[in-house]
Order: sequence, then C-alpha cells, then structure tokens
Amino acid sequence: MKTINLFKSAFIAMFFLGSTMAFAQSEKTVTVGGAPMYPSKNIVENAVNSKDHTTLVAAVQAAGLVETLQTPGPFTVFAPDNAAFEKLPAGTVETLVKPENKAMLTGILTYHVVAGKMGSKEIAAAIKKGNGKATLTTVQGGKLTAWMKGKDLYISDENGNQSKVTIADVYQSNGVIHSVDTVVLPKSE
Repeated sequence: MKTINLFKSAFIAMFFLGSTMAFAQSEKTVTVGGAPMYPSKNIVENAVNSKDHTTLVAAVQAAGLVETLQTPGPFTVFAPDNAAFEKLPAGTVETLVKPENKAMLTGILTYHVVAGKMGSKEIAAAIKKGNGKATLTTVQGGKLTAWMKGKDLYISDENGNQSKVTIADVYQSNGVIHSVDTVVLPKSE
C-alpha cells in the first residue's frame, strides 16, 4: 500500500511539474537582458531577471515603487536599460538613490510610466491619429511625445530629449514594457 501511495504522489508531482513546464514553454516570451520575460509574471517579477535593467530595478527599490509595480495596473513602462543610465552625468544615479532624494527619483521613474496597456501597435495608431505624434500623460503627470522615425519608435520628454525603443512589446501580467536607450526627464520646475 505504501508503494502505491508513493507511486501516486510521484505521478501527481510529475504531472504538475510537467504541466507547469509546458505552460511556461507555451507562453510567448521575449528575452531581455538574457532572461525570458513571462507574460504571466508582473513587471517586477520579470525585471529583476534582466541583467540589462539592474540599475532600473535598484532605482525602483530605492524609490519604494516595487509594490506599486506589482499591482494589477495595467501600466506601460518605458524602461531605461543600464546603458541609458550610464548616459547621465557621472554620480547622478548614486545621488538619486540616496534617501533624501527619494521624491525626485520617484518623479523621474513615474515619468517613464503611462497608465494603461499600450503595445507598439496601440502607440503607432495613436501616432497616426495625431498626424505623426502622440502625447502620452505619465503617472508623474508630465507628458511624453511618441513618434516614429522609419520603423523605429521614439519618445521625447518635455525638455526635448529623445529615447529610442530598443525592445518593444514585452508583455507582463500587469502591463507592457518597452525598453529604451535613454532616460527621459520631466520638466524641471
């Protein structure tokens, strides 16, 4: 009897493990920073695995935005990669992650987030409707302008800085991420 129960338990465990693996393999994933981004996981669960977004993840943690980006959202995130943060003047990131600069860091990070789920097709449709430009209101309250240059999607901040979408349409359970090559900044007051 113990052998039969042991066999049943092993079979059930193998069935669930196999089902989980099959589900993970059936998900349409995009590889970002050497890691698969699973549509069934939320923005934070995926981002922490991208070796190209370690600075962004550290900044999100320092700003206390982890819980927010784990909520159902949905969110559209224009996620600067590590190289984008390296373009900032030396010492900028180190200064921003200090506790006394949390409000400023939060403002910059939430300027990269738009409420709702906008894939590249939806953004392109908005650009077409806007005769070549689409204005997106960020969670921070500022504006981003989306536009196309050939087949490439760009966003511009209120200061005129441009950022190219390098990887589009990384779908998450609570939104979509578009990896960008430059940090965009809200209008300074």
